[in-house]
Amino acid sequence: MSFLLSVFQAICHVLLSMLMVLHPASAAKPGDANTAAEDAGSRVVLAAMRAPDTGYWHTNEAQILDSWNRPVRIQGINWYGFETVRGVAGGLTVQDYRSILDTIKRDGYNTVRLPFSNQMVETPFVPKDIAFSNAGGPINEDLRGLNSLQIMDKVVDYAGEIGLKVILDDHRSEAGDSAEASGLWYTPGYPETAWIADWQMLAARYKGNSTVVGMDLRNEPHGANADGACWDCGGEHDWHLAAGRAGNAILKVNPKLVIFVEGTDVYNGDSAWWGGNLEGVRNSPVELAVHDQLVYSPHLYGPKTYRQPWFNAKTTPASLEAVWKKHWGYISEWGMAPVWLGEFGTSNDAGDLEGSEPGTEGQWFGSLVVYLSRNPDVGWAIWALNGEDEDGLLDANYQFPVNGRKQQMMSSIMSPRLGATQEVAGMEPLR
Repeated sequence: MSFLLSVFQAICHVLLSMLMVLHPASAAKPGDANTAAEDAGSRVVLAAMRAPDTGYWHTNEAQILDSWNRPVRIQGINWYGFETVRGVAGGLTVQDYRSILDTIKRDGYNTVRLPFSNQMVETPFVPKDIAFSNAGGPINEDLRGLNSLQIMDKVVDYAGEIGLKVILDDHRSEAGDSAEASGLWYTPGYPETAWIADWQMLAARYKGNSTVVGMDLRNEPHGANADGACWDCGGEHDWHLAAGRAGNAILKVNPKLVIFVEGTDVYNGDSAWWGGNLEGVRNSPVELAVHDQLVYSPHLYGPKTYRQPWFNAKTTPASLEAVWKKHWGYISEWGMAPVWLGEFGTSNDAGDLEGSEPGTEGQWFGSLVVYLSRNPDVGWAIWALNGEDEDGLLDANYQFPVNGRKQQMMSSIMSPRLGATQEVAGMEPLR
């Protein structure tokens, strides 16, 4: 057995050496999204040189670990639609859902964030926005007659078959677009009890299926200054307490799920993006009964979405990083918990992807990609896959990236993979 293990280790060493020759690290320079951040990223990159794992995840300080205790970086993409009045993921009028998932895998992503609404979960219906043929022949035949929740099952099943992970995102209560207007995690029609019960139902539905690796409790809590969600404020609007209640309820059903908690928009008078302010974690972290299943998940956008005060004529990459560190970066840097940037994105215009002019979209996006390349413990999921979206990665036919440079920038912050895994050596998961 020891001889076989030595042979396996030697093979891995040779493969790793070949890969490093084929993919030498690029030198980092301001605005260059191709930086490999060789020193900072080596630990996660080396650990990720394998096929996707098949187990659940857990955490240790700033890292997410797989069932074999190897570091995982979430390099994800948002695929929305289940949360809308259409009740189904986008693109199924032009492509087979398996083809879309294959494209996600082909382009190097390892995780899909799937938004849904509580209305879809509680009253699923058979959606109309699905085609059963295109120019290439039949598509989506196995979705015929299925309701929204059953279609989500199919998406999850095939994602697992090809090695993708899924994070479910409670995007809003009633079906619709964007975050809940009130900024809260409940509405009169869908009170907190229903929100928690829906999460428990989903945890039970996918229990034992490690493709569904985590639950993003609520999309973009906000309105701290307008009777909305606040952090450490006490009372029925205290989001960090509600996150603890929901997270613990989910973990009672499946203690192996990762609980993703977004921030609010304002803390102690300091404003950020909806869901993007996690300053309150410093003094008032979310408390879960299972301590190694918590990840914080801010959202982040640029000046085209809203011109925050830090976007101005004096903005530099360093000043942007200072804002990010203040709002959420410190959590990872100090080893308090892992951080996953659950949403960020920009258009496909060349000027919005990279640039040096202070306060512009290009400066912001290019600086963020460089920041992520230098901070490999911080996971991410770009908004969005959808070809009908202004910021969508894919074209209208859901086949190819609209802007090759944008996909190239995303690829620059992905970990390479090798085919060999510890699983093939016959090792049992440690958890």
